[in-house]
This record gives sequence, C-alpha cells and structure tokens, in this order.
Amino acid sequence: MKTNQDLQKDVQEAIKWEPLLNAAEIGVTAKDGVITLTGTVDSYSKKLEAEGAAKNVAGVKAVAEEIVIKYGDYGKKNDTEIASEVLKAWKWNWEVPEDKIKVKVENGWVTLEGELEWNYQREAAKKAIKNLSGVMGVINNIKIKSETHDAIEKKAIECALERNSSIDDLGIQVDVAGNNVTLTGTVNSFYAKDEAEQIAWNAPGVWTVDNELVIEY
Repeated sequence: MKTNQDLQKDVQEAIKWEPLLNAAEIGVTAKDGVITLTGTVDSYSKKLEAEGAAKNVAGVKAVAEEIVIKYGDYGKKNDTEIASEVLKAWKWNWEVPEDKIKVKVENGWVTLEGELEWNYQREAAKKAIKNLSGVMGVINNIKIKSETHDAIEKKAIECALERNSSIDDLGIQVDVAGNNVTLTGTVNSFYAKDEAEQIAWNAPGVWTVDNELVIEY
C-alpha cells in the first residue's frame, strides 16, 4: 500500500511525463487514494490529459479535478465562434452523425444533446471538441437509443470481459434489465474499470451502462 507521499510523487511524475503538460502548472495532493489536482492550464485538452495521467497511476482510487482553464489572447473565442468550430470539427469526422446532435455553448461550456445509436459516436462527438480553442468544458447529455430490438445477451458481455487480458481474472458481475447493463464487483485499476464499461457499451441494444465497479489495489 502506497503512502500519501509516495502516491503524490508518482502522480507528479506521471504528469511530468506527459508531453502536453508542464508539471509546474499542476498541483497534486493525495489522501487515502484520492488525488486532488489544482492549478491553471491554457487548454481543455491539457485539463483532460492531467486527469487521465492521474487515473493511470497505480494506487489512485478517485480523482478530484479542480484545475482552472485560462486562455491567452490567442485562444479566446466567443460562444458563437466556438459553436461554429464544433460544427466544423464534426463535419470531417465520419464517426459523428452531426445531423442528430444539438450543441449549445454558454461561457465556453459546450453542451451536447440528442440521440445516437452507439456510445462510440457519443464519445467521438466529445473527443472532436477537446482540442478546440476557447472550450472550458463539455457536458455530454447525448442519449443512446439503439435501433436493434434484440435482447441484450448477458453471457456475451461476460465472455467479452473474460477475453480481455486486463480484466479476465477479476470478479465482475453483469446484470441486465431491459436496455440497461449494471457492472458490480472490484477491479484493480481505473483502466480496468473504464475498459469493462467500454466492453459493456459494445453490446448491441445497450442504452445505458451503470458502472458501479470499485477499485481495490
């Protein structure tokens, strides 16, 4: 079990290792597996990068992200300009059905709404925005509504989890109710938790995934 000091140091080193980040910009505190990130960055993508770097460190159970974004003069854009850039970013991305998504921008915060058939499309819509100047954050309210009427196969999801080398030896329980999948049990990393959720989303007919997996090292 890592001490708070060891965990803090490991997260600091992980952040320093990321090319996008300047370690001096990000403050790191650790307490009982919970990492708090503070400081200032000049883009939304750097904020996401810092959070991702912290999550990938062994021993981290949760991340409290309090990083502030401050754009320089070159990166400042009004809401109308940001909305226009979002639509342009989607136009050239085949994974994003732009005609099914509505976008609202308020004070740099981008809110996405609509209904899509697959979760990868929802994730692609958000990912296409992260590098745009002026964006302060993304609220992804897009709902998944698959057109398939086939029943979700619980066994198929369990088999897919077993095939994955990063989570095949972990005790994950899968429950299916209608179009909803719930994952419970314990995993040994943030990566395994996110990977299990992604596998569940890949099952045809899934509209929502409740990821209740607990991280235990």
